[in-house]
Amino acid sequence: MPRTSDDASYLARLQDYYACWRSLPAYGPLRSVLGMNSRDGVAQVLKRLQAAGFLDRTPAGRWTPTTRFFERPLADAPVPAGLPVGTTDSGEAHSIDAWLVRQPSRTVIIPVTGDSMIDAGIHDGDRVVVERDAPARPGDVVVAVIDGEFTLKTLAVEDGEAVLRPANPAYPVLRPGDRLQIFGVVIGLIRNYRR
Repeated sequence: MPRTSDDASYLARLQDYYACWRSLPAYGPLRSVLGMNSRDGVAQVLKRLQAAGFLDRTPAGRWTPTTRFFERPLADAPVPAGLPVGTTDSGEAHSIDAWLVRQPSRTVIIPVTGDSMIDAGIHDGDRVVVERDAPARPGDVVVAVIDGEFTLKTLAVEDGEAVLRPANPAYPVLRPGDRLQIFGVVIGLIRNYRR
């Protein structure tokens, strides 16, 4: 079935609905979400989005998003933090998971509180993407556990001992000795500029 020019708009409406409710609506509410009167029209749109790889059916027959449903457009050029240059949408799309997450079963997103890592660009209210049980190397930003308490610091070695360095001179270097456990390695950072 050929894709109509409105399918991108229908997909966007479904993505917005899913972002709000974490599920796709049943056929009745779908008519309202898609701005359509006909159940058959809704069914045709869903089938086209399925054929394009954005939706699938569960064994119980419910519509569910695929990995492609969560892809976002990728610009064809990076944005310089210096002089402005023109950029356009490359037509390619990538999911954030595909770019950032290697092992979903071991990946967790953790909210950050405090300012001990501010000079590393990690601010209060950010979220760090952490790969649990990953091997940590000196220089990695890690989520560590000391005496049952979590902390976010840079792993370093001083005099043959593992230490945890803050990225703010107002905080001391932590020297946990054998009390140190590494929960995971920070592999990414998420910041919402419009809270």
